[in-house]
Amino acid sequence: MINKQNLWFITLFSLILVLSIYYLTMSDDALAALAQDVNNKEDVATVEVSSSNVLVALRVQEEENVLAEMEKLQTVLLDDSATLEEKNDAYNSLQALNTNKGKEDEIEAKIKETHKLDSFVKIDGDQISIVIASNDHSPEIANKIIRTVQSMYDVRMYITVKFQN
Repeated sequence: MINKQNLWFITLFSLILVLSIYYLTMSDDALAALAQDVNNKEDVATVEVSSSNVLVALRVQEEENVLAEMEKLQTVLLDDSATLEEKNDAYNSLQALNTNKGKEDEIEAKIKETHKLDSFVKIDGDQISIVIASNDHSPEIANKIIRTVQSMYDVRMYITVKFQN
């Protein structure tokens, strides 16, 4: 009896076999023309940076920084020669990183929900940096965003809003 795994194997093997036979039966002239066609094509790539690309780039950069910090803290946690106090500090720092990430995501969702704007949020202690993807750079919108974010905290936070087109 043939099961799904065997059926997929037979199908893929058949496809590879057919393509191999086709490649072997091609004339040398056709292969040379195909290789020349590939070499003649210019690799022209234009990169258009849009507002969402800027936000994605900021998110990727921040994610790399957080991952590097987490790796460093995890090595301290797993190090046998580290003291109990160092391990405790590393654990607390890991928890703070996770809490900050959750709060950043919550703020981004709140801005998206209330103001219908794409944003990137970075929290560093009591400072919150917000990058908004919008062509409209109005102080009124920035003020509304600052008030919305501040309403999520009991203590005074230092909030900056930057617009990117």
